[in-house]
Amino acid sequence: MKKNHEIRPERRTFLKAAAGFMGSTLLGGLPFRAFAQASELAPPDRCFVFVYFAGGWDQLLALDPRDPDVFTPERVAETRILPGYNLITDARFSQRPIVPPQRMGAAASNITFGPAVGDRLAAHYDLMSVVRGINMTTLAHEEGMRYFLTGKRPIGAAARGSSTATEVVGQMAPAVPIPSIAYGVETYNDRYPGNANALKVSRSADLLLTLSASTRTLDSELENQLRDFRGQPITCEEAAYGTGGVGNTYQTSRGQIQQVLSKQLGDAFRFELAKNEAVRTFYGLGTAGPYDNAAGRAALVATALKNGISQCVSINLVGGLDTHFGTQTTHATNLRTGFDALGMLVDDLRRTAHPSGGNFMDHTTIMVFSEFARTPLINSTSGRDHHLCSSALLMGAGVKHNTVFGRSGDIGMAPSLVDLKTGQPDPNNGENILPEHLIATVLASAGLDYSITRVDPLRALLAS
Repeated sequence: MKKNHEIRPERRTFLKAAAGFMGSTLLGGLPFRAFAQASELAPPDRCFVFVYFAGGWDQLLALDPRDPDVFTPERVAETRILPGYNLITDARFSQRPIVPPQRMGAAASNITFGPAVGDRLAAHYDLMSVVRGINMTTLAHEEGMRYFLTGKRPIGAAARGSSTATEVVGQMAPAVPIPSIAYGVETYNDRYPGNANALKVSRSADLLLTLSASTRTLDSELENQLRDFRGQPITCEEAAYGTGGVGNTYQTSRGQIQQVLSKQLGDAFRFELAKNEAVRTFYGLGTAGPYDNAAGRAALVATALKNGISQCVSINLVGGLDTHFGTQTTHATNLRTGFDALGMLVDDLRRTAHPSGGNFMDHTTIMVFSEFARTPLINSTSGRDHHLCSSALLMGAGVKHNTVFGRSGDIGMAPSLVDLKTGQPDPNNGENILPEHLIATVLASAGLDYSITRVDPLRALLAS
């Protein structure tokens, strides 16, 4: 038996990597035996999408509009609100809030949208709950973003707690290759095993590298060692790195690594391939990647869910929203890019049958958020600054539809105190709506334990 100091350094490095790979795999931590038995990938019965609009969005243009005939420039000193819709020079944008036409078979819309939302997403009002008047309690980008990711107020800029997606997969333990993907979004895990970690990628190419056999020399050598490793007996040195049961994982996992590679999961995300022409056409993608624009990111989300590859996808769908100066058109255009991509995703999920019955939106909960909002007044450089009072959008499974909960004030769009049971204003006994209320609601919508948030969900938003 070789002693540890006699093992070649590169061999030791490989064994350490293999121990982690076998025990919790970069494919989301699903034990290889379970992965092998799931020879036919199947979508989970419940899916989640967490959509981040980066930079702080303008709620007058998005989810909390105002009537420009009421909130006029002449009343700015009184209301401290200037919609500024007439300052948008792009003819694609209405100069008034949008009331979507009634959808066939649904009640008329109870939700009014800002001009940047656009018709494609607004048409799905019958799947939505809009939460207005959320008090973000911070005007710092990193803090606001991390607050909404975890539902816990950061300590300084440092995140606390696990990401909501981590909470979901940690509790539900879905039998899919990559339980959670975090695309351009931070992800945290403070209490679950490694199998609840998200696969973090910053571009579509990262996901392809993870799921496909690499042609690069270093990766190919590692892959060759893995293939060779599966045919070797368990040795003392392997057992030394296999304490706590990992050695048993080695023994029961031989042959599975090749199967992971042979599944060619990465091909589902190669939208340039002929077999993916329908996806490419639906999302308006070109015949050559990379597919890292908003539409390509939406296509990635749909592909991960519909192919049974993931249960949760957290994604930075669009950025460029931190517009302190410039024109209202710039911010509106960037918002519309994100909302149109989100509309395409919902179109796709709504038109696609789910194996358990209904369509994918019947089985998918979507939460859309930003780190804070923008001031209701335009500054001296024709932009808007950081504002505490924001909104969020919930869609799909487990939540009420065609519903507005909470409100911002008619003076300066300040967060209103509301009755958290009803969402109605209650200036005397009401409370602030905080990000943790949204996180608790998302978890409760799937029957999950939300006690980690230390608040009750917004029960008026839970589907009965």
